Amino acid sequence: MYGLIWRLIPGPVPVKLIVVLALIAGIAWLLWTVAFPWIDPYMPFNDGAVDTGAGAGTGAG
Repeated sequence: MYGLIWRLIPGPVPVKLIVVLALIAGIAWLLWTVAFPWIDPYMPFNDGAVDTGAGAGTGAG
């Protein structure tokens, strides 16, 4: 697949390299600004597994 993309990009190797880097940067930007915020509410990373309520054995007081 990567070989096909490399062959489809026109120009000599330096131009192809610049275009590939621009494509990678564009895809990363789309992921960070569109895809990741869209799926964030569905991911369990921010779900706490420990009850951190006030006075729950913290020893403070």
